[in-house]
Parts: sequence; C-alpha cells; structure tokens
Amino acid sequence: MARNRAGGAWEKMSSWYDKKQGDIGDLWHRTLIDPTLLMVIGNCRRREILDLGCGNGYLARRFAKQGARVTAIDASPGMIKNAQAHDQKNSLQIRYMQRDAAKLDGIQDASFDLVFANMSLMDIKDAKSAIREVGRVLKTGGRFVASISHPCFDNGSESGWVLEKSMGPGRIYRRIRAYRKPFGDKIPWNVDGKKNYTFGYHRPLNWYATTLRFNRLAITRLEEPMPTEEFYKLSQPGGIDAMGFPEVPLHLVIESVKL
Repeated sequence: MARNRAGGAWEKMSSWYDKKQGDIGDLWHRTLIDPTLLMVIGNCRRREILDLGCGNGYLARRFAKQGARVTAIDASPGMIKNAQAHDQKNSLQIRYMQRDAAKLDGIQDASFDLVFANMSLMDIKDAKSAIREVGRVLKTGGRFVASISHPCFDNGSESGWVLEKSMGPGRIYRRIRAYRKPFGDKIPWNVDGKKNYTFGYHRPLNWYATTLRFNRLAITRLEEPMPTEEFYKLSQPGGIDAMGFPEVPLHLVIESVKL
C-alpha cells in the first residue's frame, strides 16, 4: 500500500500485514475484493504493469507468474523488504521500488500498459498527485484499475450497519453521513490483540471522477464486488457484514483509460 511517508503506522504494521496477506491475500481480499479486481484487469501477459501500493506483493507475484512484467512500489521500506523476501532470488523479475505514490521518481513517462491500486488510494494523503503520476506513467490507451472503499457506503467512522429487529427476522440498513466533503479519519486495526490505527481518506465519487478526468483518464467501468461463496462459508456465520453485503456494497472497482 503506497503511503506518503516511509514510516508511520503501516511501516510498524508491515510484518503483521505480511503474515495476514501471505501469498494469496487474506479472506477479505481473496474472497470479496480480488475476484472483481482480477476480472476487470483480465489477461495481462507480456504487459508492463505497475502495482501502486504493493503491500507484501502477493498480487505483483501473481501477475508476474502469469507472464506480466511487473514494477511494484510502496512507500514503506518494511513492505518492500517483506515482498522481496517471498522471492529472494527474484526469479519472477519483479522490480521493487520504495516510492511515494505522489512522486514516482525514476519511472519514465508512458511506461506502463496497466497501473492498478488494490485498496491503497484511500490511504494516500496526496491522492490527487498520485493520480496525476498514474496519468503520466501510463501509455495512451493504458488502463488504471483501482479498488477502493465505496465512497457512498463506507466512509470510516461516519458509516456503519443498522439492524432493525422489530419486523420478522430483521432488516439491515447502511447508515452514512458526512459524504459530500473529503476528510481524513483514523482506521482501527486489531494487530495481535492490540489496537493500532492507520489514517484513511474519504473522497466522494465526484472527486474521483473529476480528478481522473483532469488527468485524461476516462472512466470506462464501475463494479461493486459481491462476496463469493467462500466468503460466506469462511466468514463469521450470521455476521453483520455477511448479512449486509447482498444489500449494500462496501467496495468499488474503477477502471479508467488514458486518452
């Protein structure tokens, strides 16, 4: 996950995050977010790909194994170190670089056929500059695919599930406020039994549309991931997320093309 600072909470959490994601992604990514992201990305054999905020690199390795030429960046040195450790001899020939997503030093203009950001844009303080850099390093006709928390239904502490039990088995709703204006928010994580926080950023849909358009990135596809059967099977039985997802999506995958 690309960050604006080399240190900070994600750096401190990098070892925990590596164990959490492993080689195939944690339950939430593997069975909820990634299937839709991978469907939108499609076949990228022999393509030049940039993983914007690679975390522990599990998707970078997946695409490299499929024949893509992959560059993977993250602002956290710990994330990069852990990603490299999964392939110490670099048999997959992934180019790992510690970089701020808002300033991709050393990466040439029009270098990539595809840039993807898997649940990282919301963590980048200067996402406007990061999207500008995406537009710069993409070839004309290249694609930018990003999965994000759905701005309409998941903006951190300003949103949540509401379960109404007064009628029959109960109805579930999504409550949300403070949608219109961008803001930052602390995001809690349970790290080995202790509460840790990262910082995330809510931006409304029109912010994404305007910023992409300004950088000559035309939105061509929007997808709202649905949980797979594996998610329902392995997640908490009767959990409120499993109850709510058939009604309201908490994630969004955006595809745009460089004009």
